[in-house]
Amino acid sequence: MRIDIATLFPELCEAYLSESIVGRARAKGIFEVNCHNIRDYTLDKRRRVDDTPYSEQKGMLMQAEPIYRCFKAVTEGLKPHVIYVSPQGKPFDQEKAKELSEFDSIFLLCGHYEGVDNRVIEEIVDEEISIGDFVLTGGELPALCIVDAVVRMIDGVLSSPDNYKDESHYSGLLEYPQYTRPEVWHDKRVPEILLSGHHANIDKWRHEQSLIATYEKRPDLIDFEKLSDTDSKFLHDYINTKCEI
Repeated sequence: MRIDIATLFPELCEAYLSESIVGRARAKGIFEVNCHNIRDYTLDKRRRVDDTPYSEQKGMLMQAEPIYRCFKAVTEGLKPHVIYVSPQGKPFDQEKAKELSEFDSIFLLCGHYEGVDNRVIEEIVDEEISIGDFVLTGGELPALCIVDAVVRMIDGVLSSPDNYKDESHYSGLLEYPQYTRPEVWHDKRVPEILLSGHHANIDKWRHEQSLIATYEKRPDLIDFEKLSDTDSKFLHDYINTKCEI
C-alpha cells in the first residue's frame, strides 16, 4: 500500500509516522507513506497557499490550485482513493479502516485555517472522513489517526492478525479486560480463569467479558436481534442479576 499525505506540516506527520509499530513497519517497506508540503506547489513567490474567503466569514481559506498541483504531481501514474479529512465527513470507524486497507493507494488531504476551496474537493476528493464531532485546527491529527488504524491491519505490520481481530470494534464488540504481572496488585487479583491454562474456558470468559464491556460502556453497539441465542441469554441473565442487586 502507498499513502500520500498533503499537508502544510509534513514534519509533524513524519515525526509520528517514524515511531513505534507504524515506524518500524514503514522502515521495513511493508507499506509506503509520503508527506508532501503543499507550499512546495504554490506559484506564489512568498509560498502563500491561502487567501480570504468570498464571504463575510473571518479567517483564511486554502486555495485550490496549490492543492491540485500537489495532487497531480505526487499521484502521477496512480489512481488513489482521495480522502479529505473534515468534520463534515462520515464518521471513521473500524469497518472503514478495514475497507481502506484494501486500497493500493490512498491520498489524504489535510485542510487548515477555515478549510479549503470547495472546488478542489469537487475536483479530486472521493470521500470526506471525520474522526469525531469536533473541530481541530488542522487535518493532520485526523489523517494520522486514519493512517494508524489502516496500516496496522496490513499483513506484516503486527506480528499476527489475532493482534487486531481481538481488539475493540473489530468484531462489533469492545475488547475484554486484560491483565499482566504481578498476579496481585493493590489487593486486586488477576481473575483465576486466566491462570487456569484451560484455553476453551478462557476464550469463553473473554467473549463474555467483551459482551459485558460493550453493554456497560457502549450499549449502542449491541443489536440484541443479531446476537446468538447463547450471547442473548448470557446478557439477559447478566442484566437481570444487576437489576436484582
